[in-house]
Amino acid sequence: MKLKNVDRSGKPFIGKLSVFKRQFKGFLFAVPFLAIFCLFFIYPFFNGIALSFQNRRGDFVWFQNYTNILSNPDFIYRDDFFRGLTNTLIFVVFSVPLLLVVPLIIAILIDLKPVGYKVFRAILFMPTVFSISSVILMWKRVLEVETGFINSVLKTLGLSQINFLGSQPWAWISLLIVTLWWTMGTNIVLLGAGLKNIDKTVYEAAAIDGASYLRTVFSITLPLLGGQIFVVFIMTLLASFNVYGQPALLTAGGPERSTQVLLMVIIDNLFDRPYVAAAMALMLGLIMIAVSLIQAAIVKRRSD
Repeated sequence: MKLKNVDRSGKPFIGKLSVFKRQFKGFLFAVPFLAIFCLFFIYPFFNGIALSFQNRRGDFVWFQNYTNILSNPDFIYRDDFFRGLTNTLIFVVFSVPLLLVVPLIIAILIDLKPVGYKVFRAILFMPTVFSISSVILMWKRVLEVETGFINSVLKTLGLSQINFLGSQPWAWISLLIVTLWWTMGTNIVLLGAGLKNIDKTVYEAAAIDGASYLRTVFSITLPLLGGQIFVVFIMTLLASFNVYGQPALLTAGGPERSTQVLLMVIIDNLFDRPYVAAAMALMLGLIMIAVSLIQAAIVKRRSD
């Protein structure tokens, strides 16, 4: 049997070696990121899963923590979990429509390009660059009972003062207003970008047909902006489920833990009862995964 001619010069191997060296050098640049990613995400993630299957002594009890939280009425942290989950759902139900409708209305108005619209848009977006601590410090000065700006105005007008942060429903109203003021700028920008992609000739054709402005908004703008609205809705929904800073810093979960959201309950149990906190956190994560799967299913159906 005749052997085929084989290049024994070693050039193919040298070429592969040089390619490997180039790829390896590129990989070295990613090593710091991979190390940080593994240290602060991969390890805590799997350690949290393992911790949720353990008890205080470190023994594996598998799903006992989950069953205690979900179905054991004698488990003292069960009520904390469901109260936190209920408060989180209350925040989601009220904040998501608010953070979708108000930015949408403002984005549509800005798209008309009134005088000074660029300055107005910049002012609305500015709060999003502030940290949550600075936002809460500003709003506490506005909402305080004795020295707050609003109550000072009410006192000057001879009206009774309102305990915005220590009574209901004012505590929830305050949280929603602060959240809207702090985060709506991002949604305004995203929706505004979607409005710019709509062909203006469609509006011109509607105007020739005699359609009013409101009719064009409901018949043209909203349908053509549907994809952008859906993206903003999902982003806002996931962010609202992860709410923590506003209730923790503004109301401290009060009054009487009526604004204590689930992440606050998890943090409260993190150091003394990490196994309980891990189980609660994973159940919250499962809720987020369910929301993401529903999102994916809706997107797939829309694309089909």
